[in-house]
Formats: sequence, structure tokens, C-alpha cells
Amino acid sequence: MLMNRIEKAAVNSPARRVLQRFYEVPALLKLAGGPLAPGARAVEIGCGSGYGTRLILDRFRAATVDALDLDPEMVAKARRRLADRPGRVRLEVGDATDLKAAFGAEDNAYDAAFDFAIIHHIPDWRSAVAEIARVLKPGGVFVFDEVTAHALARPSYRMLFDHPTRDRFTAREFLAELPRHGLAVSGAFTRISGDYLLGAARKHDPDRG
Repeated sequence: MLMNRIEKAAVNSPARRVLQRFYEVPALLKLAGGPLAPGARAVEIGCGSGYGTRLILDRFRAATVDALDLDPEMVAKARRRLADRPGRVRLEVGDATDLKAAFGAEDNAYDAAFDFAIIHHIPDWRSAVAEIARVLKPGGVFVFDEVTAHALARPSYRMLFDHPTRDRFTAREFLAELPRHGLAVSGAFTRISGDYLLGAARKHDPDRG
């Protein structure tokens, strides 16, 4: 589900950038166990204008990132923002529930997957979680920063933003869904009375028991 004009402005605002860069990413790095291993290949769903993609490259130290968004306008902005990273980023317009269509992503293709507050926009959010689990390598990390049903029920959210109205997840429900797809939560916490959920999960590696 595409963001409306008001939400686009909010997520691209200087205040949101400061929060993401100086609070959320440091917290997510700790939850994920630090930067990625050298040569790591990452995928980002809902890349927007590419600000988060740059943080994945610079702060999480991904070697390459495949990033997609439903909104062609946002993908065009991301291309401009990331033009100085030739060969390190692939950007496509596409659906987070079908990464094979966007990138030809086979099973176990990526070392890391990133969700900077996008899955709550997807009507069939469980399919998005399943797709992330499918493309992660065993031992790969899923890093997420999500908005919960608690926040979406607030009058301000309902008045200003457009979101799916059915089957919204609480923090507990989101975390409970991950193990159903072989993703073990390594750390997570909520903030603002459960409105927002930050965390990381690892895909089960049968070679490590």
C-alpha cells in the first residue's frame, strides 16, 4: 500500500532523518550484533528515497544492497541519492512479497534483510515476513523497525495517514510470527507505549543446531 502525500513528507523530514540516524540505527546495530560481515549482500524492502539504503551501506557495512519500493517516484529519488554508489545498489519498483520478480532472488540469497517501517503498509504482512525468511541465508539477519496496531489505532494516525485497516499486528503478534518462518528473535524492544517495535532476528542455521 502506497504512502499518502502527508506520510511521504513525514518520513522524508529532517526530524525523521535525525531520529533514524542517531537513535534507531545505533539501537538496531546493537540488536543485530554489530555491522555485517565483509562482503555481505543485503535486501531492503520499501526503500523510499534511499536514505535507509545509504545507512545500510555506511553503518551496517553491506557490500551490496538490492532495494525496492512500490512507488516509482521514490525509486527515482533513491537512484539520484545513491548515484555515487555505482555497482553497490540495485533499485527496482516492486512488491516486497515477491523478491524473485524484482531481483530474481532465489532461496538463501541474502546475508541480511532490512525493514524500516514498511511491513505495516502491506495488507498481507505475513507473506512479506515469509518472503524475507525465504531469501535469507541460514544465519542471516532480519533487521526491523515497525509501527504496530497500537499506533495505527491512534486518531492522529487514522486522520493523517493511509494504512490497511484489517489484520494489523501488535508487537507481540509480529514477534510471534517470526519463528513460524524459521526466524529466531535475537533482541527487540518497543517504545512509546508499544507504538513502535525495533528488533533483529536470525534465520535458523541447521549446521549450528
